[in-house]
Amino acid sequence: MAVYNDREAFIPYRRSDLIDLCICDGQLSLDQQATFREFCAILSAYYHFQFHSYLETIKYNFDPFNPDAITKVVHQPNPLELQEMEAKLIVAVTEVLERANYIPLSQESLQRAFKVKSLIDLKTDIDFNEFEQIICYYRGDDTQTIKTKRWFWHKEIQLDILKQIFILLRFKDATYFERKEVDISTLKFIPGKAYIYYYQNVPKPDLEFLFPNIKTSMTWKDRLLLGIPAIGAAIPLLLKVVPQILLIIGVIAFLTLGQPLDIVALRADEETVEDLVPLLLAILSLLITLGGFTFKQYTKYQSKKIKFQKDVTETLFFRNIASNTSALSTLIDFAEEEETKEILLVYYHLLTSDRPLTPQELDDHIEKWMDEKLGTHIDFDIQGPLNNLAQIRGNFMQANHLVKDQPLLSFDDQHRCRLLPLNQAKQVIDYVWDNAFSFSIDNSLTKRK
Repeated sequence: MAVYNDREAFIPYRRSDLIDLCICDGQLSLDQQATFREFCAILSAYYHFQFHSYLETIKYNFDPFNPDAITKVVHQPNPLELQEMEAKLIVAVTEVLERANYIPLSQESLQRAFKVKSLIDLKTDIDFNEFEQIICYYRGDDTQTIKTKRWFWHKEIQLDILKQIFILLRFKDATYFERKEVDISTLKFIPGKAYIYYYQNVPKPDLEFLFPNIKTSMTWKDRLLLGIPAIGAAIPLLLKVVPQILLIIGVIAFLTLGQPLDIVALRADEETVEDLVPLLLAILSLLITLGGFTFKQYTKYQSKKIKFQKDVTETLFFRNIASNTSALSTLIDFAEEEETKEILLVYYHLLTSDRPLTPQELDDHIEKWMDEKLGTHIDFDIQGPLNNLAQIRGNFMQANHLVKDQPLLSFDDQHRCRLLPLNQAKQVIDYVWDNAFSFSIDNSLTKRK
């Protein structure tokens, strides 16, 4: 069983397409094809039922931390209960992510990605101390060539793209922000709550924009582009208003000292002070000129700020798949699909093999089959589907005799896989499905991997 550092366990095809591919592979007879489809349908229904139970457990533990909750709570969990519910939530979400063949992205990896220059030209900062929990997983690491404009020319750059990324962030309680003397009403999030996001096709340098506590500001380049023209415009303005400024200073000095100043430029005497009209006009002219200049520069700054916000909003809006409770439902759906595909591939290749296979041989055989049939290189996760098939147990009829509590998969003394024949396997999974509500479903999710 080979280990590949440059491959993922994710199977990038629909379950229905893989079933059709197995049917068209030519290894099953017509009768077997119909029975195999029925087996796949019942197995898929059974795992849909199982994963729905997992979803209910996860949603229950997420509810106290859900910022979008609209239902009232009959019993408010105490701090100890909240701590236990958070722990169960983290364990369950992490294990479902692994069952869906997602790969963890550590905080250190995130910070390294943040150091890479983003396509959005902004200075950013994220305070990781504000988080109580951070879970970040991705699936699908690709490289894309995009065209970008820099100054007056276009160029192509290579970008690392994460096809799907799942983020769970739980912020610290309000007391933490109060100690920092932060006005909680100005925050873009609710302290103590958990935020869950599902995004797709996110460039690694843009990962920082997925965090709701990101602080943005202009880069030095933008400040210079805004500041240098402002300085250039301010110089002739200052030359224009200097006479008015000197006149005002002269009047103030005359009123304070009681006598004209010797400085010719100030030209403030008793006659000037008595005639207030020129003074008022000078002050009004100065205020209008400086006010107009200040408003113009402020408008430029606001326009630049709005452009930045637009870029960030577009980055998030067009890449968002789901958030919070809907993100959990999406995750469960992906995990159900992925796990069922793995089980069906394992069952099919054991069913059509001309000899018993060890787990290592089966793993290599499936990877080779995916390469030959679809040109797709994967690092198949063999242990998970084998465990699942071995745990599915039920009854079937054989020669008018009821055989009880038989697993779909077992191992011989040489640790080779032994599979129930297709007709018997169909009876077992049909028995399991008929008695689904009688089975105890392990909501702790500890049976897998």
